[in-house]
Amino acid sequence: MKPLQNDLLLKALRREKVSRPPVWMMRQAGRYLPDYIKLREKYDFFTRVQTPELAAEITMQPIDQVGVDAAIIFSDILVIPQAMGLEVLMEEGKGPSLPKVIKTQQDIDTLITDAVEEKLNYVSKALTLTREQLNGRLPLIGFAGAPFTILCYMIEGKGSKTWDKAKQFCFTQPNLAHQLLQKITITTINYLKEQVKAGADVLQVFDSWSGCLGPGDFKLYAQPYLIQIADALKGLAPVILFPKGSWYALKDLSESSASGLGLDWCVSPQMARELTGNKIALQGNFDPAKLLSTVPEIKKAVKEMIDAFGVQGYIANLGHGITPNVPVENAKAFVEAVKEYKV
Repeated sequence: MKPLQNDLLLKALRREKVSRPPVWMMRQAGRYLPDYIKLREKYDFFTRVQTPELAAEITMQPIDQVGVDAAIIFSDILVIPQAMGLEVLMEEGKGPSLPKVIKTQQDIDTLITDAVEEKLNYVSKALTLTREQLNGRLPLIGFAGAPFTILCYMIEGKGSKTWDKAKQFCFTQPNLAHQLLQKITITTINYLKEQVKAGADVLQVFDSWSGCLGPGDFKLYAQPYLIQIADALKGLAPVILFPKGSWYALKDLSESSASGLGLDWCVSPQMARELTGNKIALQGNFDPAKLLSTVPEIKKAVKEMIDAFGVQGYIANLGHGITPNVPVENAKAFVEAVKEYKV
């Protein structure tokens, strides 16, 4: 395997010395790019995800158009519930919905955990195809949703601001919740191992909704499963855990097998460094809404962010996914500001 021409991301995750931080953006492959919008008009969402050639093409779009230091495979966290036997619908502009939700022991028992990697073979093929197209230029990131976040969708059946039903399920039927979380965890570990075999250099686990839990409940329903995933992948690929909204978990997670922790914009760089004792690489945490500022304002804010985090053991990124209304030139300005950074 030929060495990477740009291995800044891997160096940052190994906490090796770098001249500047690596930069990529969550949801960089997608909805704010005109070329992606053209494909969206021709193919529905899951056709784009499940066709390796399309997924690879979408993954490659921001590499030259925005200039990021890593590619992240175009896919979705809800391919796991699909592979486990639940129907997932995706309407443009409305978000996902799962017509049949999990309510009972029987519902959990009927979930499929065998041969999930075969069902998700299209992701492996997309990774392999993308890796060929990258031809050693940049690292390739694979990903999955965290077990608690996947449980949220399986219980609620759609997005929510509060995730009341998911939390009620955990608090009133904890045994069932842990059974479900464990099933999702095992499936996710197998899925991520296949991603590494297919060519992923780095893995990110998105716990998008863990912030709806208080610190004690996070320790029960999110943290053990995140740690289990990081432990299972140790030595195979560096893992970045991104528990959005769960700043209180940073200390515990910094002591896990993970190589990096993703941060949202609600925690300061100084606080994140203190909580993690500078033991782990940190990633984030630019508010995506700030990408709607002027280019000079974006560049100034990026410099301030890097000044606060420091260059070493740091990956410049957003605090959540880039939004569809961000102009491409503003996304480019964000990336350029990181590349131009001087202490």
